[in-house]
Amino acid sequence: MLRATVGTAEERDEEDEGEEELRDGGVPFYVNRGGLPMDEETWERMWRHVARIHPGGEALAKEIRGATDLPKIPVPSVPTYQPTTTIPQRLEAIQKYIRELQYNHTGTQFFEIKKSRPLTALMDIAKEMTREALPIKCLEAVILAIHLTNNMAGVERFPLSFKSHFSGNHFYHIVLGVHSGGRFGALGMSRREDLMFKPLEFRTLMDLVQEFEGAYRGYWHTLRKIKIGQYVSHDPHSVEQIEWKHSILDVDKLSKEELRKELERHTRDMRLKIGKPAPPSPTKDRRNSMGSPLKGPGSPIRRISRVERRPSGEKKVLEQKSTDINGYQIRV
Repeated sequence: MLRATVGTAEERDEEDEGEEELRDGGVPFYVNRGGLPMDEETWERMWRHVARIHPGGEALAKEIRGATDLPKIPVPSVPTYQPTTTIPQRLEAIQKYIRELQYNHTGTQFFEIKKSRPLTALMDIAKEMTREALPIKCLEAVILAIHLTNNMAGVERFPLSFKSHFSGNHFYHIVLGVHSGGRFGALGMSRREDLMFKPLEFRTLMDLVQEFEGAYRGYWHTLRKIKIGQYVSHDPHSVEQIEWKHSILDVDKLSKEELRKELERHTRDMRLKIGKPAPPSPTKDRRNSMGSPLKGPGSPIRRISRVERRPSGEKKVLEQKSTDINGYQIRV
């Protein structure tokens, strides 16, 4: 998912992604903060928003809500493996499961993800995603992918986020980087096939980043900034927070060689974290108190059945808006 926001680069860089970036391709989107099943107010707001943003408008919303014979939507099964299943095959199975949940085009994010929450609370939300089997966006997919790879001890995971520029707007996207057997790859969700899953075949982090940068160029987006986090704990009960932005790299200010050195430095930093003792897991009572947000016993019927930051350069002045395609936004 790429999310577009307005405002100066300086203003956007000071914001913590997630709470304020409530725009999707230049169009505002909502977050369901009341858990599932949705309360009546959130449910109606979602449909009003669909009527505003969808080309079919209000007629489409009325057609769907008034239908009595909507097809039953199959619920994807969480992947299971044989002992002989290889790591690359397991990652492909996880990505297939994420794809089957489908991208959320409603304009309302169903699961509230607060990046500052401890890992144990985010894993509770991931479990809820598997129970509800609703469409998701890119940040939800990262949390889900962490949950689904927790028992894969030979796979290290780290958040990898991108800031791109197109036609006067900045867009934000995030995937889960993975590293195993000396190779890098990625898991995630996007409207675009080449901006989510990357097989475990890239020798360096630089190779992985260049693969994503090439995909962005294919959609006429200019990659401005990359943020890379530290390896995420495999302990689902950890009270650690995910370190989302250990390194912040201004791609448009770095030469190719400088970018390569920064990514090599970050790779070393991640390796150093392996083997460091993690904080003790909370007691059972404390884990229960850190559960997922308020939610009811079931869900509605599925319709259409911070430790250290390493900036690589100074803040940029406000970029001039391009005039291509009369302001049309290519969302990816």
